[in-house]
Amino acid sequence: MLEILGKSTSINVRKVLWLCAELRLDYQQGHADGSAPTDLAALNPNAQVPVLREGHFVLWESNSICRYLAAREQRHDLLPEAPQARARVEQWMDWQATELNTAWRYAFMAGVRRHPDYTDAGAAAASLAQWNRLMTLLDQQLARTGAHVAGADFTLADIVLGLSTQRWRATPGDKPVLPAVQAWFERLRPRPGFARHVDNGVP
Repeated sequence: MLEILGKSTSINVRKVLWLCAELRLDYQQGHADGSAPTDLAALNPNAQVPVLREGHFVLWESNSICRYLAAREQRHDLLPEAPQARARVEQWMDWQATELNTAWRYAFMAGVRRHPDYTDAGAAAASLAQWNRLMTLLDQQLARTGAHVAGADFTLADIVLGLSTQRWRATPGDKPVLPAVQAWFERLRPRPGFARHVDNGVP
């Protein structure tokens, strides 16, 4: 049985859960929140979720888990076989994990989580400004494709960036109007698992 460790409130866990809905996969979910008997650090040296466990096979890093599951199910629509088409999908996945996540962290932790370590208003404003700039780049990409992040078809890039976009929408502050992002987000709504794991009121 496929096991996914991590709470459903984690944005990175939700990537994997949304993909499981797309793939119609059965899985068990464990919280690995410190109260469970699972020793998370023994599975992932970073002590971060999600962690996928399938028998003796253990995998961490949410985007790697998504790639593995799409490949395991031979869903080449989500992760293409052709090298250039696959690279385009992975480019946007990596951009989400590096550039976009780095930009939003302070603004989100200050404005939504109200974390005591994130109280510098100037740093929060700078974080939001950078986040807005990068979301504008996403808007430009979506305006070019007229459909989805990596092109005409729905792929893993839409899953990971759909979660990031939902978080951007839920974070308070001055944000630009991004019509291509808004139209794309509406196109995602009918997808399996979207209402449960993305647009579910959890920032």
